[in-house]
Amino acid sequence: MAIGTAISIGLIGLKAFVVQMQAYISPGLPYFSIIGLPDASLSEARERVKSACSACGFRWPETRVTVNLSPASLPKRGSSHDLAIAASVLAAGRMIPADCLQHTLVLGELNLDGSVLPVNGILPMLLSAREHGVTRAFVPHANLEEAALVGDVEVTGLRHLGELIERMGGRPRYRLDTTRLCEPIVDPQIRPDAAVAPDDLDIAQVVGQDKAKWALEVAAAGGHHLLMTGPPGSGKTMLAMRLPGIMPPLDDGEQLEVASIRSLCGTLPMYGITDVPPFEAPHHTATTASLAGGGTGVAQPGAITRAHRGVLFMDEAPEFQPRALQTLREPLETGYIAIARTRGTAYYPARFLLAMAANPCPCGFASTGNGERCRCTERERLRYLNRLSGPILDRIDIQIDVPPVSLLSADDAERRETSATVRARVLEARGAARERYEAQGWSSNAEASGQWLRRNTSRGATARVNDALDRQALSLRGADRALRLAWTIADLRGATSPTVEDVSRGINLRTRLS
Repeated sequence: MAIGTAISIGLIGLKAFVVQMQAYISPGLPYFSIIGLPDASLSEARERVKSACSACGFRWPETRVTVNLSPASLPKRGSSHDLAIAASVLAAGRMIPADCLQHTLVLGELNLDGSVLPVNGILPMLLSAREHGVTRAFVPHANLEEAALVGDVEVTGLRHLGELIERMGGRPRYRLDTTRLCEPIVDPQIRPDAAVAPDDLDIAQVVGQDKAKWALEVAAAGGHHLLMTGPPGSGKTMLAMRLPGIMPPLDDGEQLEVASIRSLCGTLPMYGITDVPPFEAPHHTATTASLAGGGTGVAQPGAITRAHRGVLFMDEAPEFQPRALQTLREPLETGYIAIARTRGTAYYPARFLLAMAANPCPCGFASTGNGERCRCTERERLRYLNRLSGPILDRIDIQIDVPPVSLLSADDAERRETSATVRARVLEARGAARERYEAQGWSSNAEASGQWLRRNTSRGATARVNDALDRQALSLRGADRALRLAWTIADLRGATSPTVEDVSRGINLRTRLS
């Protein structure tokens, strides 16, 4: 009885699980089968593996070859298991020792000539493998730089299946064609401006809009969601694009979270490991699946997940499909999104700062001057604004008007604060909040519970919120969010707790009276 084993990693969302390959060469008619809930691309590995093994001088058995993917109850997908399947067959065929790969992770896609191709998701796979006690791994050479980010795991890059056989003590016959080696996978549809350096987007470049800039500072300091309403050309998009530049840099754990998502999406080679918060700006024609995530089998990450720990900017927000907008409701509350499909439910992190921009009406000029330029009817305006439903607006902490700029001045440019200056105040405020919430495990005011806020806010300040509740100017959720804004405003002032004035300013930020 000839059985060979190897270890790979499967992914459902960002949750990884160890997959043990067992290859069994048994008497019978020639046939190669892969069992254990493989998807279509994994079932096609039969031909890739058979050809790659033959290219290394392995004589394929003229009997029955069965490879089992354990645990058999979990769906397996993708071509990253090719190399492990080939290794288990080679171990069963005694071309390499049968037990040489029992505690070694093997990842990679195989070409017909035996060359090893790069795969997506190497970083989350290795991070999970480390948690399961794996200390050695073989990965595609094109993914070696990414794999090296995971400490405590000895990583070896492979260009060809023959190299794996050699390292395991076998004697393959192969020829490595270095002119045909593949580079890491990069999403060809990524935006050209996605890698713009934050230094090129300074908030000092925005003319005027002091109130809007202050609102952005509050949003960055407390992690609060933001809606800006104003006519075309008032600077809403410019302000939103500069939001990551005033946000706190990502810490080491957050960098790995963001990098794992980008690795799964195939965009990590373009970004690398960076402490700059992500910035996602889907077009207003984006579908629900492109925002939440989708695809056959197990859903892949959407824009909501790619914006994790950063900014999700929705320009022309009322133009988005209502169904797409409604997908934001649960992630805004929970910080993750669960996407159920027939072959499994994928859980993706989605703790982002939502920034929305909208015009006051379809043509955009209802709030310009005395409104004479607006040609929209009252019904059209109401229909346009009602696309942002009450439940969505209730989850957005800051709702401000961005008026048109009425004066250009050369002297004004010298007085404008830079992103570095604003970010310094944001960092101080975040540091105060992190120290205050250390026992609770929160890192910003946006994460604080309403119960804690009500218990630790003075009676006078709380009375101001109760008055707004009595007048139905705030919902109960809105009251908690107004208190969170008040604590952020107090942090920016260097105060230890919010005053009645801070609470009033927080309420005004929610009701577009700032």
